[in-house]
Amino acid sequence: MPRTSPAGRPGPREVRAPWADRAFAIAAHGAAWLTLSLLVGILLSLVAGAAPAIQEYGLSFLWRSDWDPVQNSYGGLVMIYGTLMTSAIALIIAVPVSFGIALFLTELSPNWLKRPLGVAIELLAAVPSIVYGMWGLLVFGPILATYVQQPLQSLFKGVPILGTLFAGPPVGIGLLSAGIILAIMVIPFIASVMRDVFEVTPPMLKESAYGLGSTTWEVMWNVVLPYTKTGVVGGIMLGLGRALGETMAVTFVIGNMNQLNSVSLFEAANSITSALANEFAEAGEGLHQASLIYLGLVLFFITFVVLACSKVLLAQLKKGEGTKS
Repeated sequence: MPRTSPAGRPGPREVRAPWADRAFAIAAHGAAWLTLSLLVGILLSLVAGAAPAIQEYGLSFLWRSDWDPVQNSYGGLVMIYGTLMTSAIALIIAVPVSFGIALFLTELSPNWLKRPLGVAIELLAAVPSIVYGMWGLLVFGPILATYVQQPLQSLFKGVPILGTLFAGPPVGIGLLSAGIILAIMVIPFIASVMRDVFEVTPPMLKESAYGLGSTTWEVMWNVVLPYTKTGVVGGIMLGLGRALGETMAVTFVIGNMNQLNSVSLFEAANSITSALANEFAEAGEGLHQASLIYLGLVLFFITFVVLACSKVLLAQLKKGEGTKS
């Protein structure tokens, strides 16, 4: 019988139909298993498609630098290097900028500016990636070459390490240009997540820190960041995932050169996504197509490693809670 209140009315807990609970449980379990099945299916299809290249090169594919469809010889080092370098440059630029944006919106911005500025930043995420690529090639590239690359080459010419890092033709395309464009693209994602998690920090914690004489920076660094570290790391991983998987914007500005001549940031290079976008439609069946699928499998593995590292980092941060006085 349904529970009743003292006044004889039905209580807050009513009898639910058992079939509805079972249907909901089955649907929830089905959704979880469907997601896992899709993941396993994608992985198996990539392994099957890349099987000829795996049999031909094995793990040496990861450090082979030649990519010659005429000679039917392939290696993924240039694309892997380009993918990792552009993503690293993007994060180095985007994380501090995103943190500054989130800090300003949550602690320093006047109330009349918070909403329009926040909406403007979020609108950057809605800009198609091909627009970023065209803007980077036609507008940003010449500006970068004239006002950044040439002065840097003149300043560090002859310096042992920095001279090599900034060597190469200052034409506005290459690893640095692709990394900056990716940074502009991922800033809205990271900044939005940081802003949202900063806002859920209990006001009492911040007010207590301010009452003890802490500055805004000390409150953010010692109170807000430790409280919201899970969300912050999640936002950074979201931005890194976007940077690793971006295709069209990188294709426009990275140079699409399958050679690794130097470690200069100004050198034209290639990435996994750009190689797939440029060559997969025209690749014939055989080793060429299998090598491209192998690149996709490597990108899948890189994404998995990044996710695993983020989980380990969060576990270590959680384990270290309360160890500092």
